Amino acid sequence: MVMHVDRPFQLLIADDSQSFRQVLREVFMHRPLLEVHEAESGEEAVEVVRRQRIDIVLLDMHMRVMTGLDTLRVLKRLDVVRPCILITSDTSEELRRDARDADAFSVLRKPLMKQQLVTAVSKALMTAYESPGDLQAENS
Repeated sequence: MVMHVDRPFQLLIADDSQSFRQVLREVFMHRPLLEVHEAESGEEAVEVVRRQRIDIVLLDMHMRVMTGLDTLRVLKRLDVVRPCILITSDTSEELRRDARDADAFSVLRKPLMKQQLVTAVSKALMTAYESPGDLQAENS
């Protein structure tokens, strides 16, 4: 089942590395169903979510003050439906368990493959908001 989408989904990329945010932005910027926003810290991500509607969040695990996991926990308290995907080079079983306990949609390991990232975002949106269509169709 595919539902009609009358507005783009709002995707927030939270990472303290400007170059990695840019790489992620480039993956999603030409997809008509997504509008991309950025935050350079967990604290800024929480501020953005409090100011405007954000439908999905990509979180780097290792940010300076608030980790991606800490940020995820705050964001889930604000809106339990909003999917959050944790991105990290540390994929220990303990981190995966902590992320699952915090209700992360998934944990992706760096370095990321473009298709893996697009698929994870598409699945997260479909799971959280019914079926938003095929985000993978363009520029896969």
